Amino acid sequence: MSDNLIHIGDGYDNEPEYKISDDGKSIIIDAVDDAMDPVQDFIRDKLISYGCDKKILLEIRLAVEEIFVNIISYAYRPEIGKAEILCVVEEEPMVVTIQFMDSGKPFNPLDVEDADTTGAQFLQKVGGFGIHIVKHTMDSVDYEFKDGKNILRIKKALASE
Repeated sequence: MSDNLIHIGDGYDNEPEYKISDDGKSIIIDAVDDAMDPVQDFIRDKLISYGCDKKILLEIRLAVEEIFVNIISYAYRPEIGKAEILCVVEEEPMVVTIQFMDSGKPFNPLDVEDADTTGAQFLQKVGGFGIHIVKHTMDSVDYEFKDGKNILRIKKALASE
């Protein structure tokens, strides 16, 4: 992965590296905080090119952020690993599938109980709300652990009904 890497940031040693595949369908990137912008730009640019509805684009960007933050926060800590994000749009009907893969610790976020969004305890609880948002804004979410990799897929129709 050393060829064709793009360095972003301000010259510090911990700059994330990333590579977009030749077919433009995936990005392989360091799973670090500073990598959020290139991940979001990659997804946004792809979806805008297909005329994605603005409300849906915001929902997808929020889901992408929640999932990528979980990879950054839990998959490799205290080490840094790579994440691969594949974004494929089917045109009939217009549906995006975004797949996140990492080689970190096995973890199925779908096993996390839905957050209780009622009552005062919700405001005090840390964790669990991000995957709740993902599960309730995407059309489908699935997970598998295969060949030593966490694989989480989200799907969403790109046009409002």
